Amino acid sequence: MLNKLTAFVKQYDMIQPGDTVICAVSGGADSVALLFSLYLLKEKLGITLEAAHFNHHLRGEESDRDEAFVRDFCDRYDIPLHLGGGTVTAGKKGLEAAARDARYAFLRGLSGKIATAHTADDNAETVLLHLIRGTGLKGLGGIMPVSGHVIRPMLGITRQEVEAFLEEWCLSHIEDSSNGGDAFLRNRIRHHVMPLLKEENPRIGQNLSAMALRLRQDEEYLSAQADFEILPTVETLKAMHPAVRSRCLEAFLRKNGVREPEQVHIAAAEKLLYSPKPSAKAHLPGGITVSRNYDRLECLTETDAPEDVRLSCPGEAEFSDFRIFCAPAQELVNTAEAFTVQTAGTITVRSRKSGDEIRLSGGTKSLKKLFIDRKIPAACRGRIPVVEDEQGILGVCSLGADLDRAAKELPAVMIRFEKIRNN
Repeated sequence: MLNKLTAFVKQYDMIQPGDTVICAVSGGADSVALLFSLYLLKEKLGITLEAAHFNHHLRGEESDRDEAFVRDFCDRYDIPLHLGGGTVTAGKKGLEAAARDARYAFLRGLSGKIATAHTADDNAETVLLHLIRGTGLKGLGGIMPVSGHVIRPMLGITRQEVEAFLEEWCLSHIEDSSNGGDAFLRNRIRHHVMPLLKEENPRIGQNLSAMALRLRQDEEYLSAQADFEILPTVETLKAMHPAVRSRCLEAFLRKNGVREPEQVHIAAAEKLLYSPKPSAKAHLPGGITVSRNYDRLECLTETDAPEDVRLSCPGEAEFSDFRIFCAPAQELVNTAEAFTVQTAGTITVRSRKSGDEIRLSGGTKSLKKLFIDRKIPAACRGRIPVVEDEQGILGVCSLGADLDRAAKELPAVMIRFEKIRNN
């Protein structure tokens, strides 16, 4: 077992001389075998060895027994031990996931490489679990050998080899009573599915784990092909192989706030690429909208339309991403950023409304059509300031003044826009 562990560590470049390696120890067979293996190999590997144990307090006296066992084991071999603990309550994903999250939060707070005792059998069970729930190539890749500073040196070693190692070195361990029940899906796979598969092939655990490690390499290669700093254009994405395109879209969604993009989310984004509507959009969890902006996809977090604001003359007001200034005009202008108008009564700055129209040099058109013509993203249109008074629209930022309200002579009012935020 020691030779296999050493070869696996070297294959995945897990440890370098001088590293501090902290072994996560529950007291069970796998973690005791890993800790003692690293203890025997620490001089050869050139590492400083420490251990860590997290008490979840889920099994009363049994949890305290586990902690005491690990403490005694580490004292016997003079291995420094980090102890942590906390009260774990079931979250949305269940108690098992909540316990794992709490444990890893503790481990990742330690200074050093964290070694966990996942075996080839654990990896095989993970692959089957993902298959049952539905997965792609990433899920079939099982458990990562290296994830940040977490390493898993025993992924190439079977549970049978662990048991033989413990017997050879006369090492005791403890059993977690919760592992004997069938409350968790992983336990049901371990107790019922794996034994049936082993009747067909005793090496099924080793074979599935080896397959997972090969598929993980394939996934890493495909993901590297989809690694773009900026998401490519719609036409470029459409021309890609589907395997690369889906990974591009997954990375894009993850980067823009979709924490765990599922296939249905990726499919929704992909559908936008082939939509005949240049401003098509899809709503995803967390208030996130993916929108097609002609030849680009954009991800925006939905927000309520900005509230109307009153604009005094002279004076200024802030609306959405803009600061709007109003003052007596010194000259006549009509641009996208400033225009002079004749006003009547109270001036208000607001978002566009259904039916809004404005007369420009090309005639009277709806704001909706003008925004489309100028390729302004649909998700951004509600943030563009529309200035009106008691007689109607005076002008619109980025479009200019309504020609029916534009000043022909002084005195007049100058309205100017300044972008203060880029969204």
